[in-house]
Amino acid sequence: MSTRRDVLVSFLGLAALPACKRAPAPIPTTLVDSFLERGHRLRGPPLPRRTVDDARVDVAIVGAGVAGLSAVWRLAGAGVRATVFELDDVVGGTARSGQNAVSRFPWGAHYLPAPLSAVGPVPRLLRELGVLTGVGDDGRPAYDEASLIHDPDERLFYRGRWYEGLYLRAGASEDDLTQLARFERQTAALARAVDGKGRKAFAVPIELGSDDAEFTQLDRLTMAQWLEREGYTSPRLRWLVDYACRDDYGATAEGVSAWAGLWYFTARTTGDERSEGYLSWPEGNGKLVAQLAKSLEPSALRRGTVVHTVAKADAGGWHVHAVDVAGVPSRTWARQVVVAAPRFVACKLVESWRAAPPSFGQAFTQGPWVVANLTLSALPRSRGFPLAWDNVLYGSQSLGYVVATHQRLRGHATGPTVLTWYYPLVGADVRAERERLLGTTADDWRDLVLADLRPAHQGFERLVEKMEVLRWGHAMVRPVPGFLWGPDRLAAQAAVDGSLHFAHADLGGLALFEEANWHGVRAAEDVLSALGNPSPSWLRQQLG
Repeated sequence: MSTRRDVLVSFLGLAALPACKRAPAPIPTTLVDSFLERGHRLRGPPLPRRTVDDARVDVAIVGAGVAGLSAVWRLAGAGVRATVFELDDVVGGTARSGQNAVSRFPWGAHYLPAPLSAVGPVPRLLRELGVLTGVGDDGRPAYDEASLIHDPDERLFYRGRWYEGLYLRAGASEDDLTQLARFERQTAALARAVDGKGRKAFAVPIELGSDDAEFTQLDRLTMAQWLEREGYTSPRLRWLVDYACRDDYGATAEGVSAWAGLWYFTARTTGDERSEGYLSWPEGNGKLVAQLAKSLEPSALRRGTVVHTVAKADAGGWHVHAVDVAGVPSRTWARQVVVAAPRFVACKLVESWRAAPPSFGQAFTQGPWVVANLTLSALPRSRGFPLAWDNVLYGSQSLGYVVATHQRLRGHATGPTVLTWYYPLVGADVRAERERLLGTTADDWRDLVLADLRPAHQGFERLVEKMEVLRWGHAMVRPVPGFLWGPDRLAAQAAVDGSLHFAHADLGGLALFEEANWHGVRAAEDVLSALGNPSPSWLRQQLG
């Protein structure tokens, strides 16, 4: 049995040893991931089935994360209603959010980089939300100032002080700064690079970018190997790149392809101009989820429902077999089905794949994460650069925290707040990492979060009134070397019999809102085409 010391050192390293000598803090802490138990029913004995249909619909969507809701949104725009099955009691998947008396807060994805273009489904959604407010004479979109991250946006804790930005300039050597400047020039050149068809080498979503071997060969290397090949040895630069990989991909530079690592630094800039910045709200991307969900009629959403089988119907269409929280089975016949779930779930649901698993089934790697929301009676004290929206600790195995109340136009500098703390489990053996994750308790995470943040904030634990923790066992797809531009990711996007479609961020290879939205809209447009709906394609407009 693991001791408290074992847990602290396992997750935070030797830096946590001083915390082992402290008595546990009496802070109420709860796990809020009960949906894990529901999902794990798919691993158990076969679930009951109905032999007759309870309902017959044109379109059924399995999963109400960003991809599933994006499919609903697109279908609703064409006048088509969909019935949606969702495992959880709330919608949004890893972009879901919560709320208490102090503030709304994210339970996962917490920002969206402002798109460089005003064309495409994400800009369309931002227009609906009133966030994209216009387009300049140069074609660049303009954004609502209240939705752009306010200053100060980022800071870094190092040896007792906070510093501005995420690159540690304090104490940097001449060689450190020379390597940083060279890296910035090299990534700017890659951001400007286009192929013979005029496509950016790295684009958002990745389907809009180049598939030329000149660039995609970078997918065969790890980001760490690329840094080594290019002569980047500066510990500060390598830490920054590693942080970027952990932040967006849930893995270190040793476990991420060089193409993905470079995409992080190049896709959202032209090389000469960057986007307007980051868009965020107290609830993070829960704001975008709520806008998408407006297209979903409440009566068409079946919450707390475990879909366990999608089977081909003898007379055409598909039977969607599910059970509710009480174990009561249901069967819905649908002309068209969109499975908007991670690939490993889709492979369990499609009945014909159980006997003959698709070749791409093992190509997708899903990494686990932990998110903790801490309610504080007041803002924490800091030494050095003031509290920012994103607060990162140099050398920590966590990703630090964001401040939910930062975006308030008034009162964000005083009063109670909510901090959202992130921790990716980055080990290469994701199954072992999930087992490690599921072996933790609420008290373990209380001790881990406090051990991580105490050194940065004097008297920190006295401010914490409560803590809630959500463990994501399969939080995000990892762009491991060879995956993004290998055959399996593309093969997994194909529909079955023109009537069973798939949508999820993992089909884009990057666990990002833009990818989930793109593939949800793509699947919806395939459904519309199969139904004979003449609605013009939003994606073809963007693809030209």
